[in-house]
Amino acid sequence: MAMTLQIKTIRNTFAALATILLMGLVVPVQQAHAVTGWGIGASYEIRDADPGKGFGLRLERGILSSVPMLDFKMRAHFSFFSDEVSSYRDAGLPADLDVFDYGIAVTGGLGFGLLHPYVGLGLGQERFTSESEIQVLDFSENSIYWNLYGGLRFPVLPAISPFVEYRFTRLMGADDFDYNHNSRIAFGVTLSF
Repeated sequence: MAMTLQIKTIRNTFAALATILLMGLVVPVQQAHAVTGWGIGASYEIRDADPGKGFGLRLERGILSSVPMLDFKMRAHFSFFSDEVSSYRDAGLPADLDVFDYGIAVTGGLGFGLLHPYVGLGLGQERFTSESEIQVLDFSENSIYWNLYGGLRFPVLPAISPFVEYRFTRLMGADDFDYNHNSRIAFGVTLSF
């Protein structure tokens, strides 16, 4: 089982790297405007579902630079959550829970002043894993999702932007489970170059 999990983790990592490469090759960027270029960010994220706390990474690239004061970006994002819970799904037994998700999104925002509000829409995949002493709670599940998000960037320096973001995620094909959506808030920093 551990070997299968490692193979699936490696496969998911390669899929995430392929997404980054695809963004670099397919999305045209004009370097004439200040909002274009690359950005890389990291965040601490809190979800309303178990596991509840984790970390995120994002890679962004500006697009449509000819539109004044508007900031359009393509984003690849990755998050990992892990927790040991004392009782999962009211079974009364502890379980180790892991969630790894990655996806791509389009972001649009306003790029002026000290507050840069933005909204976005994206698609991705989430891998949920539960390991427990009881076979029923020992499983893994992959789900495709769509998400909506909105946030604020605070560009304190030209290359450094702290941000706060709220994201709603709806899992497709998980309608039979109690767990088919979640929300999260992320606090992080983006470095632009």
